[in-house]
Amino acid sequence: MPNPGDRARVVTKKRTEEGILMPGSDKNIVLLKLDSGYNVGFDKKDVSKIVTLTKAAAKKKTAAKITKEPHLPTIAIFHTGGTIASKVDYRTGGVATDFSPEELLALFPELQDIANVESELIAQMWSDDLRFAHFSLIAKAIERQVKKGVKGIIIGMGTDNLAVASAALSFIVEQSPVPVLFVGAQRSSDRGSSDAAMNLICAAEFITKTDFGGVAICMHQSASDKNCLILPGTKTYKLHSSRRDAFKAINDGPLARIDYKTREIKYLRNDYSKRVGKLVLKPKMEEKVGLLKIHINMFPEQFSFFKGYKGLIIEGTGLGHTPGQVPNKESAIHKRIYPAIKKLIDSGCVVVMATQCLFGGVNMNVYDKGRDLLDLGVIPGKDMLANTALVKLSWLLGNYSGEESKKLMTQNIRGEINGRLVYEEDFLSEVR
Repeated sequence: MPNPGDRARVVTKKRTEEGILMPGSDKNIVLLKLDSGYNVGFDKKDVSKIVTLTKAAAKKKTAAKITKEPHLPTIAIFHTGGTIASKVDYRTGGVATDFSPEELLALFPELQDIANVESELIAQMWSDDLRFAHFSLIAKAIERQVKKGVKGIIIGMGTDNLAVASAALSFIVEQSPVPVLFVGAQRSSDRGSSDAAMNLICAAEFITKTDFGGVAICMHQSASDKNCLILPGTKTYKLHSSRRDAFKAINDGPLARIDYKTREIKYLRNDYSKRVGKLVLKPKMEEKVGLLKIHINMFPEQFSFFKGYKGLIIEGTGLGHTPGQVPNKESAIHKRIYPAIKKLIDSGCVVVMATQCLFGGVNMNVYDKGRDLLDLGVIPGKDMLANTALVKLSWLLGNYSGEESKKLMTQNIRGEINGRLVYEEDFLSEVR
């Protein structure tokens, strides 16, 4: 009897198909991946026989042969896991992260025409498992590679928290002689629709051909394989779970565009970080910093939970609000929310307000609810994305005093705060 991963022939009364046998969630269905890449299912009662054609080969680790060209610059590719380094595992039917950095390079040999490539394994993980401590590991790897003389660094990472990681490293890397680009993929590397190759190649082209020296993101501009964008490290958000153009700059614009076909690079802004002579890192992050999303039917205990934390980002509604007033008897429990927030602030916790609206920013002086929160000591986070505010506060509290952190949270350090939000007739047009 063939096993998942074996090449097999499935015979029914009406048809015969060949392909890779896939595991399925329904024991009454035989699932086959055809050579076209599509899956087809057969009801077991209609299957007359299944013939094993080829047994699945044992998994092998294959290392790419890396040759150095003296006329090319050297870049480093960090591997942290995620879809960019993934392919379908036919033993489980799922997407698995099982490529070593060398195997990743073997998938994209075109990179070797752009630069000499060093590869380094940071972790083998999904970005959901990221913790503040991982950002320090990445910072140390950046330091190692800069000492070796690389001209740029690509960090391959899972897309779900790629933008958050980019924001964190934007604060950690105070100045750099090389660019650091986060690159991900929405489709696994062995799929025909994968965006992995284009994103990596465009990132390598940008690194080797420009004077950029900051932290940014390189991902698809649209669903087609035409252009990639260089997106700001602290103002980017993943807006779609699966589209290849999921990443967009919020309350901001992209830094540059790379034409994948012609490799032409066009800067779209001139306010970008340029390379400097010395790498300056501040990799410390405060662990006890949290994020609380405001929603209806909240309880004071949800705020009290953060007792003992050094910092808290509240992702408030609208212009920066929480429940706290008592307009009717059904809302009586809200009378205990403001005291819970005040107690948290009095304990030394730095509490910052962000908005759960993607566009626009916090303005806590418009409504009395906002002014109530200001009186409690809540700090307005302006137009910072909530996750950016989270990593910024963690970084500040890891490197500065509480009072200094409060002041710096309201100041634009790495482009995380847009001091002037321009009115857009159609505000969604800026992310299309």
